[in-house]
Formats: sequence, C-alpha cells, structure tokens
Amino acid sequence: MRLHAAGTALTADDVRVPEPGPLQVLMRVSACGVCRTDLHLIDGELPAVPLPVTPGHEIVGRVVKAGAGVSRFKIGDRIGATWLGETCGVCYYCRHGWENLCERARFTGYHFDGGYADYALADARYCCAIPERYGDTEAAPLLCAGLIGYRAYRAAGPGEHLGLYGFGAAAHLLAQLALAEGRKVSAFTRPGDERSQEFARQLGVQWAGGSDAAPPVPLDAAIIFAPVGALVPAALAVTRPRGRVVCAGIHMSDVPAFPYRLLWSERSLVSVANLTRADASEFMQVAAAIALEPRVLVYPLDRVNDALEALRAGRLDGAAVLTPAAAS
Repeated sequence: MRLHAAGTALTADDVRVPEPGPLQVLMRVSACGVCRTDLHLIDGELPAVPLPVTPGHEIVGRVVKAGAGVSRFKIGDRIGATWLGETCGVCYYCRHGWENLCERARFTGYHFDGGYADYALADARYCCAIPERYGDTEAAPLLCAGLIGYRAYRAAGPGEHLGLYGFGAAAHLLAQLALAEGRKVSAFTRPGDERSQEFARQLGVQWAGGSDAAPPVPLDAAIIFAPVGALVPAALAVTRPRGRVVCAGIHMSDVPAFPYRLLWSERSLVSVANLTRADASEFMQVAAAIALEPRVLVYPLDRVNDALEALRAGRLDGAAVLTPAAAS
C-alpha cells in the first residue's frame, strides 16, 4: 500500500519482491503497526518524502533472504525493523553515541519503503530481536510506540508522578511500564473523551481526565505524545518546580506564547528525536522482563486507510496493526 501524493489515500500497487543487498535482510512481513508518524508523512508534514513510498516502520517479520555480510540473523528468524533505518556512522552525532540525530539518517517507511507490504527490506544492523512472549501483532507497536516512548520515558527522569498527554499506542504501553515500576500515572486525553479515559483507568492509572484539567497533585514529569503545541504550556502549568516536560512527537503544531512563570522554578522543556539501536536493545530487555499487554486492533493490509482514519479521529484504544496477505 503506497503513497503517491501527499494528502491522498494509499493505493494498492504490485511491486517486484526486492533482493537484499549487502548487509540487508528480506523480511516476509507478519505484522506492521500503524503510527501517527505515518499520518504526518501522508499529510505532507515531513519534508522531502520520495514518492511513491510504502509507509510503515513497526515491522515484524521472518527473514527469508540475507545479503552478503549478514551474520546477526539467519533465515527463519523473527525480527523487528524500526523507524531508524540507516545512519552514516561518521558524523559528530554518530561518533558521540547520538545516532538518533545523525545528519544523514534515513528512516524506514519514509526515505525507503516500509512494512505496509507483504515483504520488506531492512539493514540487518538496525533490526532487533523480539521477546518470544509477544505474538506478531502484539510485538508491532513495541517497535516505535514502545521504543520512542521508552526514550521519552527515560528523558522524563525518575519522578514519582508521571503525566501522559495523548493516551494512544505509546502512552498505553508506558503507563503499564511506569505502574510496574511503582510510579503514579495521570492520563490526559482530548477533553470529553471519556472512552479513552476509561481505557486508561482500566490499565490502573491514578487519574484520567481532559488535557484542560489538572491532576489531583502536581506532576514530577509529563510526556506529550499528542501533536498539539498548546499542550506544552498546559503541561508546564501542572508540573511542579524542577519538573520536566518532554515533547515526544516527530511533528507538533506551533507552541503558543506562554508566560515565563510557567517555565520558571527550574522547570525544563525538552524534546526527544527518533531512537538509537541501544534504545531498542534496552527496551526489548525491559519488555522481556515485564509482561506488557499491548492493546491492538488488527486490520488486513488492504484496509490500511480505514486504520489511518481511525487513528486520525482518535477512535483507537491502543494501536492499529496491519496483517499482510503474506502472513496468512
């Protein structure tokens, strides 16, 4: 399912199954998660998209072919391909352990074809093993919602009370992780979205309400997953002194002007960009040790546009996951 022009629906194309080059693996796709970043790409909010392109960067699949130099995985292995698809290895950021900021990074389902397909190519060096405790559809949202969410979670620091703005695929996984680690969690949704608030309560959060409301006690940290710039001053307003607000999305609407007093008292505002292979390794170890329960709604590949619209409209509890024909 490919994007041919920004702002249009994806269409079904017959494409020749590619051959893996050096260091690449060919995966027969078992499942691919649907991420909000895919909406940003489709809507033309990401720059220089090479069209046509096959989106999808939460790819679970089995290795069916391997190119020269691949030693980490063998034919038949179940692996995951993530958003980070390739880095240069030599720029300032790569040399200092920040490959997520690589100046020449290329991303799966953006700069090259992703997992909304029966088969997908990936650089084996950027793939990861998946804990056996998760089925294919359960594992898919771990590969971006989980991974980039986990990077944001670490950036938020060790505070006791964590707020999550936008209770979707990433937040419902991080809420489970934070609760398992003994933290208190507040979930913020669109005002009036009682369904999502009830979903959050079912997972055990301490409080759930609209993003225009205040939790019972100030937050030690907040993570903003919703791409709404107005949530930045809202989150700062309910965060205690020395607290931190983390912006976790790849795209956000403009942040409105706000009074300095919201940032004063040593509050901090940071962003998280992409992920590293070290993030993937660490998070998969965490996911192996803690029994996360990804809530997924499965769509066949040819209904991807329905899944995208459900995500756009906020009708999903958890994550949408595609199952291609090759998985049947």
